[in-house]
Amino acid sequence: MRDLHNNIYPKRGLSPVAAGTDNTAMVSQIVDRQGFDSVEFVMMIGANTDADATFAVLFEESDDSGMSGANAVADSDLLGTEAQAGFTFDDDNECRKIGYVGNKRYCRVTVTPTGNNSGNIFLAALWILGHPNSRPTANPPAS
Repeated sequence: MRDLHNNIYPKRGLSPVAAGTDNTAMVSQIVDRQGFDSVEFVMMIGANTDADATFAVLFEESDDSGMSGANAVADSDLLGTEAQAGFTFDDDNECRKIGYVGNKRYCRVTVTPTGNNSGNIFLAALWILGHPNSRPTANPPAS
């Protein structure tokens, strides 16, 4: 089947962050995987005017909707790596992705800057839920 449209469900991951000028961690929305067998976190990186900033990614999982008792996801349950999803000051206008194949219902991602003290970072992200138990998925998606 060539239809991707009816087989994915996008959810807000990180609302666009404009002009982030410090090392405050950016924490995604918690995504609920119920009814979907796959999930991907996709980041859109805008321009970063800092000369030495780095951005580390942490992917967490939990069975609790509030992420109580959250655990860092084992490498074996990730598609790609957190290092590949991370980025630096010179990765302007690029995208990153990281997928999850674990068994927990809820997930979140934290992007933590280091050295982001003299410039700006523009960042947004999207959860993409796939392999739905019921097709077609709603359009437009519910928030």
